[in-house]
Amino acid sequence: MAMESENPSLRFGFNETALRYYPRLQRVERYVRERSLKEIRLKDAADAAGLETKYFSAFFHSRVGVTFRDWIRWLRVERAKELMRREDDGITHIAFSAGFRDVRSLERAFKQFAGVTPVQWRSSVRPN
Repeated sequence: MAMESENPSLRFGFNETALRYYPRLQRVERYVRERSLKEIRLKDAADAAGLETKYFSAFFHSRVGVTFRDWIRWLRVERAKELMRREDDGITHIAFSAGFRDVRSLERAFKQFAGVTPVQWRSSVRPN
C-alpha cells in the first residue's frame, strides 16, 4: 500500500511535470487553481490554454495522462484530504469547501482516487 507521504500524483498515475513544462498547461493549472471552488468547464480551460475544446481535451490527456475532468476531481479529493487533516468540519462542509457540488460526488471521487470513503480515510489519519 502506498504511503501517505509519497507524491499523490504518482499514485494516481498522471504526469504532474507536464503541467509545469508546457506553457499552455501552466496557464490551465493557474486558471484552475484560481477558480478551484467554482464550476470549471472544459471550454473555459481550453480558452485559458488558447486551444479549441476538442484539441485541448486530447492535448491534456496525451501530455498529462488523465482526462481533464479526472484531474479536476483528483485535485478536489486532495483538497478534501487536506481539509480533513486540519479541520473537524463535517463531510458535507468538506465537500463544498473542496469544490464538489454535493457529498455524493465527493464520495464517488474519493472512492475512485483514495480507494476508501471520506469517513474511512479521515478515521485513518485522525483516529480520535
